[in-house]
Amino acid sequence: MAVVFDHPKSLLDVSTHFCPGCGHGIVHRLVCEVIDEMGIEGDTIGVVPVGCSVMSYNYFGCDVIEAPHGRAPAVATGVKRVNPDKFVFSYQGDGDLAAIGTAETVHVGTRGENIVVIFINNTTYGMTGGQMAPTTLPGQVTQTTPFGRNVETNGYPIRVCEMMATLSGTALAQRVAIDSVPHIREAKKAIRKGFENQKEKRGLSIIEVLSTCPTNWGLSPEESMEFVKDQMIPYYPLGVYKDVTAEEGKKA
Repeated sequence: MAVVFDHPKSLLDVSTHFCPGCGHGIVHRLVCEVIDEMGIEGDTIGVVPVGCSVMSYNYFGCDVIEAPHGRAPAVATGVKRVNPDKFVFSYQGDGDLAAIGTAETVHVGTRGENIVVIFINNTTYGMTGGQMAPTTLPGQVTQTTPFGRNVETNGYPIRVCEMMATLSGTALAQRVAIDSVPHIREAKKAIRKGFENQKEKRGLSIIEVLSTCPTNWGLSPEESMEFVKDQMIPYYPLGVYKDVTAEEGKKA
């Protein structure tokens, strides 16, 4: 009998603490599928900061290190430099990576650190109650923008992939989503590409994943997927913003 579904070996068989409809579980599975397929569980080290990602060590079978809020790229840099033969990735939310951790994020790109950054963008501070994040959409209602984000007073959302693509040390900057099966498949390919880049020592790979936060959005899981498709993707277009392997192929 053909096997059409199996539980990734590097994804621990435990109950989830995430809210119903949260996208973290999907992305966790994709990361673990890639780790399994590449056979690198024993050689992989994850770094997770404060936020909804903080409990990721409960799910990943590989070694996982806790980092201070926003500092996961800095910690991952140290881990990778001490263990250059290991696969090192950070797993971060938008309130972490694009706010208190902006400097760390930018500078791993400028230095071309040979790590993978997996960036979950759900347009809100999920763990602390749904406040406005750097990625909150214009007009989006949050706990701290009850009348919607006003760009005149709150500024505009940060488009992280577009920014990181301008940095010389970035090998891959790609935005994906988990609102549909085709998009989930594309997200896995991007994560795999990031780990393969690290294996080939190409520099920083950052994969931005447009994800859901039904609890803080005040939507059902189904409505949240529609929000990603109808509201987030138009503002944050999916695609590859930089890929050094594609650029090398054109030169060849």
